Formats: sequence, C-alpha cells, structure tokens
Amino acid sequence: MSRPISKVAPGWWDYTTLDESLLADAAKLTAEDVAQLSRPGFSVRVIDTAEEFYLAEALEYINAWRRSTADRPTGICGPIGPTEQLPLVARLVNELEIDIRDAHFWGMDEWVDEIGKPVPAEHPLSFAKADMQMCFDKIHPRLCMPKSHLHFPTGDLDAYSKSFDQIDCLVMQGGQGEVKHWAFNDPPKREGDFVDAPPSAAEYRELAARVTDLHPMTIIQNARTSGGGQVALVPTQAATVGPVETWKSKRVSIWHGGQHDNPFGIRLTSLMISKGIADSSVPMSLLADHGDVQFTFLRSGIGVCETEMH
Repeated sequence: MSRPISKVAPGWWDYTTLDESLLADAAKLTAEDVAQLSRPGFSVRVIDTAEEFYLAEALEYINAWRRSTADRPTGICGPIGPTEQLPLVARLVNELEIDIRDAHFWGMDEWVDEIGKPVPAEHPLSFAKADMQMCFDKIHPRLCMPKSHLHFPTGDLDAYSKSFDQIDCLVMQGGQGEVKHWAFNDPPKREGDFVDAPPSAAEYRELAARVTDLHPMTIIQNARTSGGGQVALVPTQAATVGPVETWKSKRVSIWHGGQHDNPFGIRLTSLMISKGIADSSVPMSLLADHGDVQFTFLRSGIGVCETEMH
C-alpha cells in the first residue's frame, strides 16, 4: 500500500505521510508521558524555567571547551535557533575567565544564494554573522579561540566535513524545526527512486555536509521566525552539516524551548526516537540510531496537543 501524499507539499516527503496511527499516538502523549520516554541511548529531561533552560544550554559550550587541549582539541557544533544561549556563553567565558584558545566551534549551517554560494556575512539572515555578533565578538580576545578554530560550512565543504575527524566534536547541539529537522537535514523530495517511499534510514545517513534544497515548510518557518514573514527574503537552499558528521559527534543534544516546533512535533519525534522508529520523512527520528541523544524541554514549551480555536 502506497504512503499518503503530503498535505503541505505534494512533491516532498514529510511527517504528514506517516501512518495515521503513529500520528494519533503522538498526539495523545501528555507532558508527563513525554518526560518518561527515556531509554538507553536516549535521555529526556525537563527544565522548569527559561533562565535555567538557556543557562544549561550555554554550559554545554563551556563544558565542551574546557576539555580541549592543544594536543587533543575538542569542540561543539551549535545552531542558530535557538540563539538565546549565545550571549550567555560569551558572558560565562568572560566572567569566569575561561581560556578557550585551544577549543573549536562548528556552525551547523548557512544560507546559499541563487547561484549556489554561501551568503556573505553582510546578508541579513547570515548564520555566521549571528554567531559572531551574539557570541564570539563578545568574548575577550585574550580568552577566545583564533578564527581558524571556527568552522562554518561556507567554503570547502569537504574540508569542513574532514574537520570532524581531526577534532573531537563532543556535542552537536540544535533545535527542531517544524519539518522535524536538525540543522537543514530536511525530508527529501518525492522524486526519482523515492516516489513511492522515502530513502531508508541507512541511505539518508550517508549524507555528509552539502548544499541541499529546503522543504517549503522550512522556508515559511524561517520567514516567520527570522524575516518578519518575508518569504521572498529566504533562500531556497542552504549548506548544512549532515548525518555523517552528526554520527561522528559524541552526543546529539536537542533543545525544545517551544518556539521552533509545536506541541505535536516535539511529541512525534520524542516518541519515534524512544520507540526506535527511524523514518527519513521525519529526519529527527533517524537519531533513534545514534548512541547518545538528549532532548531537553522547557516545561512551558511542551504545551498541550488539543484542538482549540483562537
């Protein structure tokens, strides 16, 4: 039996093509149910206040960087979304005078323009610019890592990918978009060999850092969250860290503050990872096969999954 056509983008795969019973099971989960979905290799924790939530997220940077030495460098791969942790990272480094000169950082992704080139730092939506302005430019120069230790997917993507072999990425940190991605690992198009079924989990996991087309849901979401709704401003492609680099990271840490995906979405991916259901129409679910994944929820962001009119 063929799978349903997407309700939001017929030429693409996404979570609306899943079996209805799985979608219904996710919708039934209470906040208490979500908190109980931990299993070996997948931990779920809930934090009560926004202050604690973003401080804990910032501390992942600090803890990864403090383990770095000149002969065994370590680092963290971080997102733009959420971003609230970034100024806190800089303040912690400066106030506690933490020397991070041996440490490394990877940006997860960057927009790509209409000719396939990463956008410059002057672009209003540039992720590299946001990382610099919100974090690294705020760190005292005598404490901060050199620019050569900052790895953005803006040039040689093969070199970017190989850096994950040269430096230990202790944490790949991220959020979850409405299309259930981390970074820009969006669901694939429904074409070619994948008209009747999306790629297998194993096939999707072969994807390394690359330039990729963006699902329409991702374009609309980024217009809403970063561009004041200006869909025309948002590129249709991006460079992104891939599953290959993700599986080289010791831990994948996903932060659910409630702004970037909805109550249903965070329930769906939590359930799929907890139950070991990996389906590339829900890219986040592929983390079911990673050995150390942690979901952190802001309690108020878990919300309820009920029908109500506003």
